[in-house]
Amino acid sequence: MRGGDDRTGALFSYVDLEARVPQSHPLRAMRELVNASLAALDGAFA
Repeated sequence: MRGGDDRTGALFSYVDLEARVPQSHPLRAMRELVNASLAALDGAFA
């Protein structure tokens, strides 16, 4: 290729996933239930 090699640095985007999911989204409530269930099963998984 001819010409300059101008790079913008915008190839990757690093976004906080917690900031992308609204506080009122149903997945937040499901996450709490799933985390509690997995914590209760921790001994069985060990």
